[in-house]
Amino acid sequence: MNKKVVVGMSGGVDSSVAAYLLKEQGYDVIGVTMQIWEQGDTCKVERKGGCCGVSAVEDARRVADVLGIPYYVMNFRKEFQEKVIDYFVSSYLKGQTPNPCIACNRYVKWESMLTRSLEIGADYIATGHYARVVHLDNGRYTLQTAKALEKDQTYALYNLTQHQLSHTLMPDGIYAKPKIREIAEQAGLPVAHKPDSQDICFVDDGDYASFIEKETGEKLPEGNFVTKDGEILGRHKGIDHYTIGQRKGLGLAMGHPVFVTAIRPETNEVVIGEETDVFSSSLKAGQVNWMAIEDIGDKPLRAVGKIRYSHKGAPCTVYADKDGCIRVEFDRPVRAVTPGQAVVLYDEDGLILGGGTIL
Repeated sequence: MNKKVVVGMSGGVDSSVAAYLLKEQGYDVIGVTMQIWEQGDTCKVERKGGCCGVSAVEDARRVADVLGIPYYVMNFRKEFQEKVIDYFVSSYLKGQTPNPCIACNRYVKWESMLTRSLEIGADYIATGHYARVVHLDNGRYTLQTAKALEKDQTYALYNLTQHQLSHTLMPDGIYAKPKIREIAEQAGLPVAHKPDSQDICFVDDGDYASFIEKETGEKLPEGNFVTKDGEILGRHKGIDHYTIGQRKGLGLAMGHPVFVTAIRPETNEVVIGEETDVFSSSLKAGQVNWMAIEDIGDKPLRAVGKIRYSHKGAPCTVYADKDGCIRVEFDRPVRAVTPGQAVVLYDEDGLILGGGTIL
């Protein structure tokens, strides 16, 4: 009997080709789109080609018809609200800059969808992510960077568990984007030239502060811009308007460029400094998830650390702390280490060793 796989179909070309490739490989493929939006707000994510709007369902259903596979819409609104939106809002209120895609991947696209897929008899779930699942000789599963490094999405997937990885397929990881579009065109898929989705799907205009105000019913109070020594420089609009390393939109006439170097929610202050103040040689991370290795042990670990999705990575040494956190010491200072973001650790072959949330 053929193995059964549930493919998360966003209506885009990547997940559509993933479904096509798996069918060609002989899998029993079922297409599923995760409904994570409120029925009354379906239009708000359409403008930027979001992965969770009405057109996503229509496009995914058309692809499923072309492929001749069953297609369903699964409701995950409750899980998305609790695990992604509530987390997103609470992180900003703490002065952090969250990565909602990481939370969505771990707790909605995998934890919730995988559980439901296994319940209906599936062996695997699959997505159109540019990453490669690897089963190592030590018995553990990890992710390896995509062959097309410019499209690699492993950073946002570092938090997947061993159980989740053991039931995951990512067939797009060995291809470059132009090849994916070529495969879609040759297969007659109607989304072959559909633009990629952009930005956070539930904040349609990029105005995070307004979204947070709508979610909480409260507007965060104004406060002081200060130097690291406490000198008041001016007034800020609320800490949810700022992130580490930010230069634009500060409204400070300092005569030269200045940057956000820290956010202090306990005193409602945004710390301003020079560009050199934005660089750090070390960071601490918690909520650590190990992939290629079971844990770090007592010995320092050499790795390449990425501190944001667009970061190319930097050589570092990783140390275990007694509180379960890790300390990452970079060979050279890195720019804008941001609490709430993730640090993801790779080996020289692009395998994820592990990662955690920057504290």
